[in-house]
Amino acid sequence: MKVVAAIIIHEGRIFATQRGYGSMKDFWEFPGGKVEEGETREDALHREIREELATEIHIVRLFETIEHDYEAVTEGPRAREAFHLTLYCYLCELNGGKPQLLEHEAARWLAPDELLSVDWLPADLDLVKRLQTYLYEQA
Repeated sequence: MKVVAAIIIHEGRIFATQRGYGSMKDFWEFPGGKVEEGETREDALHREIREELATEIHIVRLFETIEHDYEAVTEGPRAREAFHLTLYCYLCELNGGKPQLLEHEAARWLAPDELLSVDWLPADLDLVKRLQTYLYEQA
């Protein structure tokens, strides 16, 4: 599965969203979603941000590509089949109004030292640590 994510940075803080649905409900992530057939990754990211947050972004650059295997969970509310995820993570800036939550339970603007204060999706956790290092180097 190919997925895009927006690492939205504004005034030194990073926008994180909490999933409100599915087997990954309540975990935190960077907003974004699946790349559809015939769509570029960048077009998918712009579409997903409009659908999820009703705003526009400016893509600065690809920050990192994550390959992650999720194991099957056979029982309970987190039940799902195993799948492989290729996650393209882009550094972005807001290019529209304030984000509105259309699909997520919650959102927070996190300072670099607050990034590990939420329960990130497993595929995002190593990315968050590298992002934190990158942000400290930029400061």
